[in-house]
Amino acid sequence: MNKDLILRENLALERTILANQSTFLAFLRTSMYFLVAGISINNLTTIKYGVVIETVFVSVAVILLITGIYNYFKQKKSISKSRKHIGDYKLEYLNE
Repeated sequence: MNKDLILRENLALERTILANQSTFLAFLRTSMYFLVAGISINNLTTIKYGVVIETVFVSVAVILLITGIYNYFKQKKSISKSRKHIGDYKLEYLNE
């Protein structure tokens, strides 16, 4: 049994976890941008349909946030299932 294989797989899973967190933060950041744009558009301008535009931006922000949260937990569950496959090698690793 190659001991480097287990280490590489663990490191790959850790990178995947960090990538998942980074993706969630990107969703959160984009959601906040839309929220700020929605709040600002009505307060800073005198557009005829400013309230409608504000509602659209805030709605998009909420949808992005919910999508990001859903995606994060879905991927987190998938990653935890992948970690179980590494455990298949643990017995061989300990016996060497």
